[in-house]
Amino acid sequence: MAENKLAGTGCQAPIPDGDKKTLKEIEKSITKRYRKKIWSKFIKAIKTYNLVQEGDKIAVAISGGKDSILMAKMFQELHRHSPVNFEVVYIAMDPGYHDSIRKLLEENCEYLDIPIVTFESQIFEVADRIASDYPCYMCARMRRGALYGKAEELGCNKLALGHHFDDVIETTMLNLLCSGNFKTMLPRLQSTNFSNIELIRPLYYIREEDIIKWIKYTGIWPLNCACMVAAKKTGNKRFEIKDLIKDLSKDFVNVEKSIFRAAENVNVDSILGWQIDGEKHSFMERFTDDISFEEAMSNRKENK
Repeated sequence: MAENKLAGTGCQAPIPDGDKKTLKEIEKSITKRYRKKIWSKFIKAIKTYNLVQEGDKIAVAISGGKDSILMAKMFQELHRHSPVNFEVVYIAMDPGYHDSIRKLLEENCEYLDIPIVTFESQIFEVADRIASDYPCYMCARMRRGALYGKAEELGCNKLALGHHFDDVIETTMLNLLCSGNFKTMLPRLQSTNFSNIELIRPLYYIREEDIIKWIKYTGIWPLNCACMVAAKKTGNKRFEIKDLIKDLSKDFVNVEKSIFRAAENVNVDSILGWQIDGEKHSFMERFTDDISFEEAMSNRKENK
């Protein structure tokens, strides 16, 4: 995949295939040229997980990257033609971008006719100060909190994020291999700190490779993370997991789908333990009439 490095960031984004397409061509491509790989999967996620409902006011988070740009354009298309009555606002946070990056974000959204509500924070600076060795995790948490706050301020009841299929399976593998738990990225999630807001992920079924193909077709130069902090760091477990899954796919057919489906087909009868609402449970709960080994030994000593 051809990539460019955005000035001053070290982050990479797909290089467009050619000249920038017109707005009309870009919008048409979503439901025509990329209907099967992108639009149909967007609609499938919305229907399967009931992500958009009558009366919703949805804040669509725009980072300026390929995923959020596509998500915004699909929400515009859905809003134009859906029989469901809902509102959409497009929010873009500046967490401390370089001026040239902020300008690129605004110019792209203007060209694509995405009416963004921009607000500022100093998340890059704060994340670097309080978690300088591994700022990405802290940055992601702080970004989400800021987006929740802005969505609440604008009277929204849902916040849409642009996590795609590959993000889901990579997160599953990260948790399995690095955290020792089986936990995935859900398509919808009630916020714990903002009780009136639900997080939704409408790109849940869409493969990253198809998003890359679409953004290259449009001729738009997207942002990636555009982070002024992580650009100076080396090593990222998510990149390593991405490479691992790619290597596994060479030897195991449809391994990506298998990872995804594993989270849909958890057999609670065959696992050692699980959590519900933060409370831990063990398979040993099924053996409530057991006399423990220690108790048996104690009873034997008493009977001698």
